[in-house]
Amino acid sequence: MATAVVATAYGGPEVLSLIDVDVPEPGPGDVTIAVRAAGVNPFDYKLYSGAFGTDPSKLPIRLGLEVAGVVTAVGPDAVGPAGPIAVGDEVIATVGGGYATTVTANASRVVPKPADVDWKQAAGVLSVGGTAVHLLAATAVGPGDTVLVHGAAGSVGALAAQLAVARGARVIGTASPSRHERLRAYGVEPVAYGPGLADRVKALAPNGIDAAIDTAGTDEAVDVSLELVADRGRIASIVAFGRAAADGFKVLGQGPGADPGTEIRANAWRELLPLLSAGKLDLAIAKTFPLAEVAAAHTFVMEGHAGGKVILLP
Repeated sequence: MATAVVATAYGGPEVLSLIDVDVPEPGPGDVTIAVRAAGVNPFDYKLYSGAFGTDPSKLPIRLGLEVAGVVTAVGPDAVGPAGPIAVGDEVIATVGGGYATTVTANASRVVPKPADVDWKQAAGVLSVGGTAVHLLAATAVGPGDTVLVHGAAGSVGALAAQLAVARGARVIGTASPSRHERLRAYGVEPVAYGPGLADRVKALAPNGIDAAIDTAGTDEAVDVSLELVADRGRIASIVAFGRAAADGFKVLGQGPGADPGTEIRANAWRELLPLLSAGKLDLAIAKTFPLAEVAAAHTFVMEGHAGGKVILLP
């Protein structure tokens, strides 16, 4: 048996419960993983908030999308993107129902965890990191570019900014002043958001901005991007779905009209994990919670000021 988190109704975090679930033997191409850490993402609480509908036939809903742990059993032909998977392997997986003490995942979505990456960072990097890699691919960021990242201190924004720096770009990032020192440590030039943002960015980059990445979704972020970037094909957002349709820039993810970037995100680990292992990528962990305190973890994330990834520890 394993312990898993489910939403028993639609609503707020108060609908979350822990239940006992059976752990079947892994079938062909599957592996069973003892979970050491599970990442929390905004998508997780949207599933039971009613944002995607309130079909009662879908209840109870298992939650969680990303885990790190140790393989305890393998089915026949359990071969992942990096090769065969064996009992005892330390791995990172993308799997539905990841808020649990044990999960079964398809090997195609299981990759090796570098030995020098801790469990918390391993469990938190694939979702936000995959989004960051997709943003850079969509805006074609490369050496010599000057890039504006809106929300550069958030989980996705901070990784996008660091990855852009690693690719040889000059990065200007918006954030509240309390986060500016952290951005400077990443090699990012910080700028405060708020009235006058476009003028402050122009003062830093009088020769112009080549690409803009929006993880904030505010009208200010969109308006400044449109004003400063000549090529709207090099503006991408993960939140401003309505504005993207109206103003002709790219929107990424699962929203209306968005590019899901499935292949790019599935292979992002190949870039992310070596950088994380080498200490060249920092995934800020805002807070950890025991699995039993999942409601408190979701409340914390929903407040919108976590400042990093939130991780559940079974």
